[in-house]
Amino acid sequence: MQWAVEELKRLGNRTLKFDEYVNVDDILDKNGEIRQISPVRVQGHVIVSKTLISFHLHISGTMVLPCSLTLVDVDYPFSIETIESFQLNEHVPVDEGENEFIHSIEGQIIDLKPIIKENVLLSVPMKVVHPDAKISESGEGWEFVTGEKKKDAIDPRMAKLAEFFNKDKRK
Repeated sequence: MQWAVEELKRLGNRTLKFDEYVNVDDILDKNGEIRQISPVRVQGHVIVSKTLISFHLHISGTMVLPCSLTLVDVDYPFSIETIESFQLNEHVPVDEGENEFIHSIEGQIIDLKPIIKENVLLSVPMKVVHPDAKISESGEGWEFVTGEKKKDAIDPRMAKLAEFFNKDKRK
């Protein structure tokens, strides 16, 4: 996903559309939660103006993440819409759009692969739950308590104290 700046400038008022698959397996090293990731599909178009080169991107794919409850593999599809712009002339001020971040161009090549990886890493959710995962209501040393159960239940640590007050009432 690299383009020569001069080649893009020659586009003039025309837009360049693209639809490519990019391998981003090396993000597995940056985020240990991602167990596997498919090649990422990058669709979009490029618009060149006097001051900016703007890439309108739709990034989609599937990553495998661990279930937060069972640690079973969960396929997590993602879809990202972003606009990434590059400033052609650093001396000319540019108005940043609402969803835009202006990158500077280093050298004569624009490489979108690091930006694609960054967007994929930012789309990783805090937790995912496998659709077949069952939420247990109790376990060893713990129990899931609703409001009704809590009202009726007596704390086992206070049970002896309740017996003490019941003895006082009998006398």
